[in-house]
Amino acid sequence: MANSSSSTETFETFDFDPRLARAVAQLNFTHPTLVQQKVIPLALAGKDILARARTGSGKTAAYSMPIVQKILASKESIDAEPSIKALILVPTRELAEQVTGHINKLLVYSNQIVKVANLAGQVAPQLQRPLLAEKPDIIVATPSKALVHLEAHNMVLNESLENLVIDEADLILSFGYEDDLRKILSFLPKIYQSFLMSATFTKDIEELKDLVLRKPVLLELDEDDEEAEQLSQYVIKCSEFEKFLYTFVIIKLRLIKGKVILFVNDIDRCYKLKLFLEQFSIKSCILNSELPLNSRYHIVEEFNRGIYDYLIATDESELKGEQDSDDEDKKVEENEKPKKKAKIQRDKEYGVSRGVDFQNVAAVVNFDFPTSSKAYTHRVGRTARGGQRGMSLSFVVTRESMDTNKDNARGNNSHDEVVYKRVEKQQTEKKAEMKPYTFEKKNVDGFKYRVQDALKAVSKMAIKEARIKEIKREIMNSEKLKAHFEDKPKDLDFLRHDQALQPSKVQEHMKHIPSYLMPRVAAPNALAVDQASNPVASIGPNVPFNSDKRRRAADSKTNGKSHVKKRKADPLKSIKVRR
Repeated sequence: MANSSSSTETFETFDFDPRLARAVAQLNFTHPTLVQQKVIPLALAGKDILARARTGSGKTAAYSMPIVQKILASKESIDAEPSIKALILVPTRELAEQVTGHINKLLVYSNQIVKVANLAGQVAPQLQRPLLAEKPDIIVATPSKALVHLEAHNMVLNESLENLVIDEADLILSFGYEDDLRKILSFLPKIYQSFLMSATFTKDIEELKDLVLRKPVLLELDEDDEEAEQLSQYVIKCSEFEKFLYTFVIIKLRLIKGKVILFVNDIDRCYKLKLFLEQFSIKSCILNSELPLNSRYHIVEEFNRGIYDYLIATDESELKGEQDSDDEDKKVEENEKPKKKAKIQRDKEYGVSRGVDFQNVAAVVNFDFPTSSKAYTHRVGRTARGGQRGMSLSFVVTRESMDTNKDNARGNNSHDEVVYKRVEKQQTEKKAEMKPYTFEKKNVDGFKYRVQDALKAVSKMAIKEARIKEIKREIMNSEKLKAHFEDKPKDLDFLRHDQALQPSKVQEHMKHIPSYLMPRVAAPNALAVDQASNPVASIGPNVPFNSDKRRRAADSKTNGKSHVKKRKADPLKSIKVRR
């Protein structure tokens, strides 16, 4: 969790239990963030809280620390019996895993006393019954999974529950969990402390507040100007083909240094981009709702550890109903209507554009422009977190630049102008600027033929084969090897998610860029992240292609003499005629 603040206040001022205080210190948490400064004292005082704060502001720690503190205090009583004291509801399984992991870190010195259980996994409810019979102190679950157990009487909360947390409340409502929440509330006691954490305040949140909270403290913790300036936003208006061209240039020439998340709008596009990058021997891993939960969580963990530099994530917020408000969507053009596709088995509780704690992300690339201004906000919120600098780069397909080539185009009349205008208006209201960026034509024209060749190799059949191959591989990693990894967790370090799929032939000459194609220009300021501390030098010397070590070695052997080979004499001309 991010933890940076300009305040001189430290966590010692909260007077936590020594075991919790030691765990907080081990996490290198010294100064609480703004949301933690405001929420923790109020939570310890027993107040109901409705807090709005940006992604990456430390909301999870803000509600989990007071809950752990109160449970530790209650355990001091001699007659304390095991019971479920806190229920934390989250919208996605990925977020449930991360919240559980964070709480376990807070319990590192008290895990024999306080237990936490995650019910959001893909385990059947019947198999989770023994876990609930032990009455863990803290339950983390999605609303649908919690309701299943409450209706089956696997867990009883009407007497023991002391804290209810609804994290990412606006996202939970947009996922269609409102009815589940209402039913869950009927199983809870009359008196308990509640926390509603949300990135936005909507009419639905107001209704939920009246339903859940009692005399709540309202905290609207907007980021200050300095934090807003940490994110640089850029836009490139281009065609579908140019998306692939510019992505190749940016990655292969290393114009962005650090970890990058590339967002696409559907699963086929996810595999198409991965296969395209593989043509140039660029490794990347993918994240979508078809992959098993264990694999998805491991991919996020490995990405945060810096094992992978490029993550291609499918943002399926459109399927979750996370669209703009009705007044913005009255005139929906034909190009925005979703196509009817064959039904595919996907995880309904998948989500990566929000909630998931991606760490130290240098840049977010909107390879496919999001389908709503809300989705745009959540995507770019994956970078510039916790006081760090970051940038977003969005490709926008305009009406004029739509591709006529069926292999490149997304569909008939597919363009992003309508949503882009909404996003631009939204960012202007926030006093944020979306700066245009253009590549110099002479610097990228030389790469067009290579990109065209790579795209020809990525056919629809190749995408279909890659999709099946990846799912089979990840299912094996997730299920068949699960017991092995539980016994030998260190072996997880050798499990790679960026292996080449290669259903199509990869041409060897595509791996390297000839020197005559290399532009000798400085890296554009638009794509140089954190230039003050890590300036980007000229592109030529930074790219390790076509090393000239062999040429230098040959020069040294000839001691400066010309090493041009002499032309051999023609043997037919050198035959002497006998007389």
